[in-house]
Amino acid sequence: MSLRVTFLGTAGAIPTTERNPSAVFVAREGDQLLFDAGEGTQRQMMRFGTGFSISHLFVTHLHGDHVLGIPGLLQTMDFNDREDQLVIHTPRGTHRKLESLVYALDNRPSFPVRIDEVGDGDVAYRADEYEVRTFGTDHDARSVGYALVEDERKGRFDRERAEELGVPVGPKFSQLHEGRSVELEDGTIVEPEQVVGEPRPGRSIVYTGDTRPTAATIEVAAEPELLVHDATFAENRADRAAKTAHSTARQAAEIANRANAKRLALIHLSSRYAGDVGDHVTQARAVFENAFVPDDGETLEIDYPDSR
Repeated sequence: MSLRVTFLGTAGAIPTTERNPSAVFVAREGDQLLFDAGEGTQRQMMRFGTGFSISHLFVTHLHGDHVLGIPGLLQTMDFNDREDQLVIHTPRGTHRKLESLVYALDNRPSFPVRIDEVGDGDVAYRADEYEVRTFGTDHDARSVGYALVEDERKGRFDRERAEELGVPVGPKFSQLHEGRSVELEDGTIVEPEQVVGEPRPGRSIVYTGDTRPTAATIEVAAEPELLVHDATFAENRADRAAKTAHSTARQAAEIANRANAKRLALIHLSSRYAGDVGDHVTQARAVFENAFVPDDGETLEIDYPDSR
């Protein structure tokens, strides 16, 4: 079951020649999700080949560098004869402002657009095998973060043990793996726990949007495969980060450490670092080894915890 993350925009409030404002694309099998949509997101989607078939857009807050790409994106979808509904999730109390943005310049998409307000601790979207949860963030606007968390998977089926117990190859294997006991020809009952291991964890991705460091980021998902965290400033501007409700690269790494994350992507980099992000990487890796600054267009395949 593939899970892929493409960084469409990793800049802070001001875009640079190399980095677009905030947008992260996530594809899980047939589902395509977008987290934030800064100015120019539609072009980034074209440039990096993600396509426009997203079903849900998750907005962390309504600062321009996270939402100004929405009108253009909707217009492009309209020009492409989209018919399917798009659901836009936005922090509680921002419905009216987002609706004004969606219908800016009297542009009304020909396809349905639903705006869904979400708050801290909600399940913004429930799919068959995963959900997107919200968590509280600490920014100077109404804001939330999002975590894509997969359901637990079935334990591994021990075929060799099943055959030792006399279970014939065929449908009874599937019944046991699905958690149902089976009866053999001699009347013996074989229980699932005899041949199926413990449930295995799914994967999770946490996306903070803009925020100061928060405990909620640590608590929303157990040991995420990827934490995508605000790292607007290097450590010598920690005071500025606190004042503007952002994080430093080191602070993001400390959160990743406490969350037992597998990898940390440092994003929302201030334009003052356009030429050199070395300090971000060095300062973060002093605390959390698997930290990196993704380039726009970089794509990650997210593995299952037990595949390494």
